[in-house]
Amino acid sequence: MPSMSNSLPEEVVTCLQNARFLHLATCSENIPHVSLMNYTYLPNTPYSSSPIIIMTTPASSRKTQNLESNSLVSLLVHDWISHRPPTLSQPGRSPSPTRPAPRSGSLAELLLGMNTASLSRISTTINGLAQMVPSGSEEETWYKAQHVANNTFSDGTEDIYSTSPGGEGLWGSSGLGNGAASGDAPREGNAGARCYLDGEEVRVVIVKIRDGRIADWKGQVRDWRLSEGIQGALPNGTAD
Repeated sequence: MPSMSNSLPEEVVTCLQNARFLHLATCSENIPHVSLMNYTYLPNTPYSSSPIIIMTTPASSRKTQNLESNSLVSLLVHDWISHRPPTLSQPGRSPSPTRPAPRSGSLAELLLGMNTASLSRISTTINGLAQMVPSGSEEETWYKAQHVANNTFSDGTEDIYSTSPGGEGLWGSSGLGNGAASGDAPREGNAGARCYLDGEEVRVVIVKIRDGRIADWKGQVRDWRLSEGIQGALPNGTAD
């Protein structure tokens, strides 16, 4: 039985606050589709008292079409490091992208080991209900502003850090008063690919979190679920 709570598990919140990307799974007519997404997590908003995740998507994309026909989605967020070390069967395997290996016993090697130990902890699957925010609405403007703020980084830092800035958060120095307000284009990794934020054809999607599963590196799993009142409650006291 999943553990019931009126708030997300602490390790899920930590993962959502620090991961750079998530995987969004949608489905239509029994055909699945997975997308790597830039996202923003908020514990609550003026429009929802329950935790949500904000994403943006082109109106003509496959995931948008799937969401319009099936609003049930699954998300995968993890804090594993993404670089795969060479295996015994592939000792000469070249990393992608190619990077110089740290010298044996060097500080870089020590830090790499520390980062691997600290980051490789959990992955969490999140199930929720996606909602397309009405185009041109105040709600869309508000959500987009939060998403821009959360995904606008200082020059050069998007290539250094693989996760969102720690300690700053949504309202920190990279918030609405800085990069987003100054018009700097939000960027993400993977060769500077733009996250979809500009243009009339971009839709804002929010996912209301319902339940999920936590898995650690030992293979242990734990199911969790938000209380029904938290899932459906709105600020005015009504339910979805």
